[in-house]
Amino acid sequence: MVLTLTPRTQSDSFPTLQLFILAICRVAEPIALASCFPYAWVMVKDFHVGAEHDASLYAGIFISAFALAESLTGLFWGGLSDRVGRKPVLLVGCVGTLLSLLIVGFATNFWVALAGRALGGLLNGNIGVIQTMVGEIVKKPEHEPRAYAIMPFVWSIGTIIGPAIGGTFAQPAKNLPSLFSPNGIFANFPYLLPNLICAGLLIVSIFFGYFFLLETHPDMQPWSTPEELDNTTAETPLLATAGATANSAGVDLRADSYGTFNEVKIDEEKEWMVNVDGSSRPASIRKESPHYINRRVVQIVIALGIFTYHSMTYDHLLPIFLQDDRSAGHISTPASFPFHIPGGLGLTTTSVGIIMSFNGLIALFIQAVIFPLFATWLGVWKVFVLVTLLHPIEYIIVPYIALLPDNLVYPGIWACLTVRNFTSILAYPVILIMLKEASPSPSVLGKINGLAASAGAACRTVAPPAAGFLYGIGSQIRFTGLAWWGSAVVAIVGAVQMFWVERGRNKFVTVRSVAQCMHHPEQQRRSDVVHVHVVEPEEGRERV
Repeated sequence: MVLTLTPRTQSDSFPTLQLFILAICRVAEPIALASCFPYAWVMVKDFHVGAEHDASLYAGIFISAFALAESLTGLFWGGLSDRVGRKPVLLVGCVGTLLSLLIVGFATNFWVALAGRALGGLLNGNIGVIQTMVGEIVKKPEHEPRAYAIMPFVWSIGTIIGPAIGGTFAQPAKNLPSLFSPNGIFANFPYLLPNLICAGLLIVSIFFGYFFLLETHPDMQPWSTPEELDNTTAETPLLATAGATANSAGVDLRADSYGTFNEVKIDEEKEWMVNVDGSSRPASIRKESPHYINRRVVQIVIALGIFTYHSMTYDHLLPIFLQDDRSAGHISTPASFPFHIPGGLGLTTTSVGIIMSFNGLIALFIQAVIFPLFATWLGVWKVFVLVTLLHPIEYIIVPYIALLPDNLVYPGIWACLTVRNFTSILAYPVILIMLKEASPSPSVLGKINGLAASAGAACRTVAPPAAGFLYGIGSQIRFTGLAWWGSAVVAIVGAVQMFWVERGRNKFVTVRSVAQCMHHPEQQRRSDVVHVHVVEPEEGRERV
């Protein structure tokens, strides 16, 4: 028998199977994280921690605990994945989230639930590791846009399913009395069932990951030869730029999807002034140090931080406002308008879960259809200006839903959510695009990504407790709009800060939508253009 060894060739096909398995491993995490949003405030009230008006503050602490803990250990898990492989770290992250769900589900007081939420973040470094795995699975550059767009899409699906599970199955003995005994385990642990359902989904993810997901670390391939190992490098996963909202995945600025599931292409026009002998004119081409984070980068990171803060406050305040008791005299008198909104809308946890799931569907539509249209039509800078100026409005109008007649409450909710999703879904990717445009060199993208991630993590951690604290004060003074208006003030600060952000020049963005019906085969992509101006010094003439 003759055994012939042939060189391993690189496949030209898109790695559908491995990305599908990775997506299965990924989708359970956003489902688990988002499932608690509809019931967090009610759970805190049931635990009787602090005064009743402090429930929104403690709910904010509970929600932000995962993000804070995750930001503290993200670099550790990334470094560990370089040594032991991506797959073990990914599976440990899934197991950590699973343990977190069980602790929260069986918690009998707030502090145990908080510890469980934080434990999930400490054991989870999957945002950066998954971004790296996508890059290692995809071998051909032309496949990268499609591949990097899969994870934000999967995350969006998870944030639709998660609130529906949490809202429907929290407090089952109370909300589904025909199916669950008032004296059974789910009556004693009213928030166990949604966590068990999410834990079951995570077990499926762990099963598929363990048996079917291949290790992607370039130095740990079973078929690798010594020659191949000499020419491979392992890169510690970046601390991903955290999603600006609770419903957004982490982003790697090296990818061309910018937190969306669209393909974004940036082209540039340059002007070079050269002498007739081909040498460059000293004052015509400005050079920047590739290791220098310039003023424009800093200003855009500040803009991203401001946006992340007020957007996270919206995600935190919405379910609280929807569930807070509605005052019997909710129609305000002219004398007290507009500073008398004593409560919320008084909706059930189930209704809140459904609303938040439909909110995810609205976000999907805007990201797939509206964002490509606006980004290509107006350009990145104009979209940034438009949504930044509109941000304050989305916060000012929400509390006044409580003043609407009962038959107009739901139309008011959908209108507010549409305005909010339009501004936030468009704002996040355009800020990331501007940030990448502002980078003086691709070699410093990792540093810029880390700077943006640190700013985002800080704002994501501070925003929910701060908004909850203001909501508690508003409840005491019978104006729950105080927290919303506080977020509007921050958004106004962002609108003012926008005027200090330098506009990028001569760059053009084309967005290819994930929606096939929006593809235009005849549409030609721009290409990078260089205008060369040749100057004859002795005559002072210029030839193009």
